[in-house]
Amino acid sequence: MAQDRETLKSSVSKSLAAGTQHLSAQERNLVHLSSKKLEGRQRQITATIQIPRSLESVWQILTDYDGLATFIPNLTKSKRLPHPAGGIRLEQSGAQCFLNIQFCARVVLDMYERFPHELGFKMVEGDFKLFQGAWRLTHLGTEEHPVTKLSYELLVQPPLAMPMALIESHLRSNLSENLTAIRQRAVAFAR
Repeated sequence: MAQDRETLKSSVSKSLAAGTQHLSAQERNLVHLSSKKLEGRQRQITATIQIPRSLESVWQILTDYDGLATFIPNLTKSKRLPHPAGGIRLEQSGAQCFLNIQFCARVVLDMYERFPHELGFKMVEGDFKLFQGAWRLTHLGTEEHPVTKLSYELLVQPPLAMPMALIESHLRSNLSENLTAIRQRAVAFAR
């Protein structure tokens, strides 16, 4: 089973080199993206998707910190680290091919949980000047037919060596892939 996961993850990663082309038109339309230029080289990027599952089901997927890299495209590592104050600290690494050059980024994030509606994060170490935001979960459905609106809000500023337009473009593409993967995971596990 672990080998099957690695094979699937490898094939997904290869298909991501071409951006979101492997997503169907229907899947691409499930994610709504917006970005806003802020002061200097900062960007605020927001992505939302509706998932036909309960808040608790989606929360469980998002907080499986050590398991995220098994199904999130381009996330090569997600590992919980000891936190000096007893909180939640994660190390995450991602990789993507830009113009036939492998680009890797690493962040160490301090997390805060406000079950079941908000999961915030702030970079304490990593390859960006600024990387912080939150996952927000909103109940939209009924008890019989639960629907969760999942929103990802990111405030990001890359270092000067990284071209902002390229980083923003790839973050937007990755967010479409990632939110779709979370939706697929939630739907598959609820069966």
